[in-house]
Amino acid sequence: MKKILVSVILSCFLTSSVALAQPTPLKVVYPPTNHQTSAEKIFFIGTAPPNGQVLINGKPINRSRDGHFAPSFPLKLGENIFTIRHQNQVIEMKVNRISNQPEIPQGLAFAQGSLTPVADIARLPGELICFSAVAPPNASVSVKLANQTVRLLPQPQQAQLPSNLAALTGQNQPTTQSNAGKYEGCTTLQSDNSFSFLIGNNIISGDFIPDSNQNSVDLGKPEFQLTLNGKTIAQPGNGKVTILSPTQLPVIEVTPEAGVARTGPSTDYSRLTPLPQGTRGTVTGIEGEWLRLDYGGWINSKETRTLPGAISPRAIIRSVGYRRLPGTTEMVFPLQAPVPVSVEQGEQTLSLTLYNTTAQTDIIRLDDDPLISRLDWQQVAPGQVKYTFNLKKRQQWGYKLKYNGTTLVLALRHAPVIKQSRQKPLSGIKILLDPGHGGKESGASGPTGYLEKDVNLIVSKLLQEELVKRGAIVVMTREDDRDVSLPERQAIINRELPAIALSVHYNSLPDNGDAENTQGVGTFWYNTQAHSLAVFMHNYLVQKLGRPSYGVFWNNLALTRPATAPSVLLELGFMSNPNEFEWVTNSQEQKKLAKTLADGITEWFSSVK
Repeated sequence: MKKILVSVILSCFLTSSVALAQPTPLKVVYPPTNHQTSAEKIFFIGTAPPNGQVLINGKPINRSRDGHFAPSFPLKLGENIFTIRHQNQVIEMKVNRISNQPEIPQGLAFAQGSLTPVADIARLPGELICFSAVAPPNASVSVKLANQTVRLLPQPQQAQLPSNLAALTGQNQPTTQSNAGKYEGCTTLQSDNSFSFLIGNNIISGDFIPDSNQNSVDLGKPEFQLTLNGKTIAQPGNGKVTILSPTQLPVIEVTPEAGVARTGPSTDYSRLTPLPQGTRGTVTGIEGEWLRLDYGGWINSKETRTLPGAISPRAIIRSVGYRRLPGTTEMVFPLQAPVPVSVEQGEQTLSLTLYNTTAQTDIIRLDDDPLISRLDWQQVAPGQVKYTFNLKKRQQWGYKLKYNGTTLVLALRHAPVIKQSRQKPLSGIKILLDPGHGGKESGASGPTGYLEKDVNLIVSKLLQEELVKRGAIVVMTREDDRDVSLPERQAIINRELPAIALSVHYNSLPDNGDAENTQGVGTFWYNTQAHSLAVFMHNYLVQKLGRPSYGVFWNNLALTRPATAPSVLLELGFMSNPNEFEWVTNSQEQKKLAKTLADGITEWFSSVK
C-alpha cells in the first residue's frame, strides 16, 4: 500500500512487540498502545483461538473462522482506553485522538505555528502577498511589512477538504469547518523602472537590496500585531518577504536525471511531467526551499543549481528531426536552450509541449513509421509550442525524454514482438515483477502478525514460474527478503525496459477505514499507457477468481509513475480483513492466483496486438 500507510502499519507492529512477545494466544497487531490519530474511529487487527468470545470493552466482536478480527470503534477527543479480552487473557491499549482543527488561544496570544508565511518567500512586483494567523475571536489583527500596515480580517466558514486517502475508504466528502479565529489579509507591491516599490503612499527603493547582483529587495519579516480588550502584543513572523527584480530573475538548471516538478510549493501538490536533466528555468517565486519556474511548475531547490549571470532561457525551434532505431522511434528537437517541457498522453495521441519557445518550423520529416501516423504542431500561446503525435494504435508502450546538450530527444517505444508459439504464447516478452516492500519495509500486517512483504514475494515467485512456462523473460526487483528502495525499483524498470511492469502488493486501510468489511482486488495506474492493462487485469481477476472488487484507481505511486513501460500496481487482497486474510495466506489459493495472473497477462497481450 502507499508509503504513509505502510509506515503506520510497520510502526504499530514494532511498537506492539511487547504484547506479541507474551506467551499468550491473544494477539493485537494494530493499533499499538498509545497510538495517536486524528481519525474519528480506529480498528483493531488481531487474532485469538476460535473457541470462546473476544470482547473489546465488554462488547463481543465478530471473528473469522480461524479467529481473526478487525472491528472498528469510535474515538472521542483525547485519551481512549480499550480492554481486549479472550477468556483469561487481557490486553489494555490506549489510543489518543487529536484534533485536526487549530486550537484557538484563550488569552492575548496567537495560536502556536499559525502565522503565515511559515518560511521565507519571494514574489514578483504586483503579486499578492498574503498573511494569516489564528487568534481569539473579536480581536483586531494586523501585519506590518516595511512601512505598510495590512489588516487581517476574520474569515467566514469554509469547507474542509478530505485527504487523498479518503478516496480509499469511500469517505471522499468535504466537511464544514468553522473558521473561528482565522484571520487573513493580502497586499501587493508595485515597482517602477528603477526597481523602487510603492507601498501605500511610501516609496521603498533599492537601498533594501541585500546583494551585489541587485536582483531582489529584502523587506524583512512581517510583524504581526494583536489587540484585544485594549491590550496589544506584537510577534515577528516566521518567514521574511523578498521582492524579485523582473529584469534580473535567477536562472536555475535541473541536476537530477528527472527533476520533480509540482503544481505548488510542497510535496502535497500534484506532480507534473518530470523535467529532464539540464532543463533551465527562470525563478519567478520562492517559498522556503521551493522554486517557482516561469512556465508554472515548482521544483525543490535541492534538485537545481543556480547559473550566475544567465538570462531567462528562450528558444526558437525550426527543423524537427526523426530517426528510427530497433524498437524505438526518436524525435529530435534542436533548441537554443533546454527549456521546460511537459508530456500529455491521450487515447491515441501523445503531445509534447515546449515552453519559452517560438516556432519557426517549416519542414518536418516523418516517414511511414510503425508507431506514428502523423505529427501536428501549433503555437498554442506566446512562448508555447505543442507537438501532437497521432498514433496508429491505442496502446502505448512507453517513452523516454532527455536533453543531449540543448537538443531534446523523445524516444517512443514500439510494441513488443511476440514470437508465435502456442505452447509459449509470451515467448520473447520481457516482464518485470516487483514484489512490494522487503527488508526493513515490512508493509501491512495481518491479524497473526504475518507480514505483507513475505506474501508479496511468495506470490511473485509463483507468478514468475507461470510466466516463464509461457515463454516470458521475467525480471525481479528482489528475489529474497532485502531492502530495495523505491528509486532503485524505478531505476530497474528504466534500465531493463520491460514490455510491462507489475508491482505485487496486499492492502490495508487508514485508521478511519472499515477493516472488518473492506476486501477485494484493487489495481492502480498513473500514466495513460497503463490504463488498459490495469482495467483488464482487474476485471480478469475479479471474474476468474470470483473475488470482490475494491476498484481501479489512478494513483501517484512510485511504481506506477515510470513512463518507460506500462506500469501497474496490484493490491491482490486485504491483509487487514479477517476473512480475506485466510484466502491470502492459503498456499493452494496462492498458486491459483499466480496461474490466473499469468493467464490474464497472456490474454491482455493477445488483445492489444
